[in-house]
Amino acid sequence: MIHQPVRGSVQLDAGAELAVRAGRSLLPKGVLNVEGTFSQGELIALRSDHRRVAHGISNFSSSELVRIAGRHTQDIETVLGYKDYDEVVHRNHLVLVEG
Repeated sequence: MIHQPVRGSVQLDAGAELAVRAGRSLLPKGVLNVEGTFSQGELIALRSDHRRVAHGISNFSSSELVRIAGRHTQDIETVLGYKDYDEVVHRNHLVLVEG
């Protein structure tokens, strides 16, 4: 088993928290705030009301995510000039945590 340190975190809105808890992917629209500096492919914490909801592998760097946070998926390419992913964290790369 490979252990990776948490490099940053994102604050989720209520809808995104419900979606993640239901096993769905995190989309940019559900991100309220980005904390820390991380690269694409690094582990981040997904938080709601200062509680960790989940950990996941980010498809975007922190600087990219700051620019697309709160936006619809179809806006990613317009904002960044490219789009490799729709999801901030795909459900297959996400695990729920307690606390």
